Amino acid sequence: MQSLIACSTFALAVTLAVKRPKIGFGVRISPASAAVAGLVCLLLSRTVGPNDIRFAFETLWRPLVGIVSIMITTAAARRVGVIDAIAQATLARRSGSVHQVFRRVFLLSLGTASLLSNDAAVLLLTPLVLAFIRTRYPAHPRLLLPFAFAVFMAAGVAPFVISNPMNMVVASYAGLDFNGYAAAMLPIALAGSLLTFLLLRRVFAADLSACAATVAEAAPARAFNRSQIRMLTLLFGVAASYPLVAAFDGAAIWAVAAIGATLALLLAWREERVSPANVLRTGVAWDVLVFLPAVFVLTIGLRNVGLVDLLSAWYRDAGVVLIGATSAIGSAALNNHPMALVNMLALDARPGTGSLEFLAALVGGDLGPRLLPTGSLAGLLWLESCRRLGVEIPPGTFVRVGVVLTVPTLIASLALLAIL
Repeated sequence: MQSLIACSTFALAVTLAVKRPKIGFGVRISPASAAVAGLVCLLLSRTVGPNDIRFAFETLWRPLVGIVSIMITTAAARRVGVIDAIAQATLARRSGSVHQVFRRVFLLSLGTASLLSNDAAVLLLTPLVLAFIRTRYPAHPRLLLPFAFAVFMAAGVAPFVISNPMNMVVASYAGLDFNGYAAAMLPIALAGSLLTFLLLRRVFAADLSACAATVAEAAPARAFNRSQIRMLTLLFGVAASYPLVAAFDGAAIWAVAAIGATLALLLAWREERVSPANVLRTGVAWDVLVFLPAVFVLTIGLRNVGLVDLLSAWYRDAGVVLIGATSAIGSAALNNHPMALVNMLALDARPGTGSLEFLAALVGGDLGPRLLPTGSLAGLLWLESCRRLGVEIPPGTFVRVGVVLTVPTLIASLALLAIL
């Protein structure tokens, strides 16, 4: 009976979190409320208990501090205008062919996703890039679709633990420090990004070639003001501190992120009079921060009734390819957050699991959400953002582009991981 309760509660909570249906008066069920309701059900049914909640807190508090700190830093930088200034400086060149602009957008998105987070890259850059394309190529609306995908698909395998919230959670649990993770994943991320770009350019070759003769004439980029230069210096300083601090204490990444967030808040307030309370209220996805620990408790409920053991048995003699492929398919179908947590516990229970297996699961979890629209909360928000900006992306188009780009990149990334 408890197995049925745990499984059905988990499935219903994840479905509601992804679909976010309206329940009346225009109110939508949020991911956090869906997961918390599921947690309460498991507590009432005694499928999980206080010790499980304590275990979840002890496991997640460090990566969650790191995640919220990166959100705060990103929000403060945005309020100072750094994100917009970098985008404008990258795109607003005197001239450039469509192919050159396409490459710049991809590289801008890749850099933002790597140093801030994949969510930040997708949600912050999509409106900026689409507005730029509309302004520079008003006679070519068909360019909006490939450029929207260039932003979304650039965030592939996370090269650093800070590049993806779930990677930070899993790496912390598995004992993977910043430098060890980067040594393994940076070359894979770079190779995967190159392959993704080449495939993406081929998929949209007709759209890009139809406008190949068009040259984007843009106004000169505006110089960074004093506040933006100081914030940019802080961002690079924090990024450089991660590997230095990790060399002495691999578990202290969350502390570096927290110090960076505090300094970013103070700088935004001092330079631009941006209220820290306003940054915390509008720049932090509190819903996601509640959703993650609540879903982790739901995952512990699956473990308590033996359902996680089924996946652990499936992984028992599996290599990196099978683990990565399973993670990718599960992330696309279930959503990457719950799948990553299920993977985390399943691999932990698997005899002989090492860092290689956890990294394979993360590769699959990073790339899998590109297969289906429901694969990630960021993907759903990206689709909604595109829709609000007048760019409709049918599910069939998302899946077609996602499969063409993701399957070869997944195979290549897992092969590289096995070799390296």
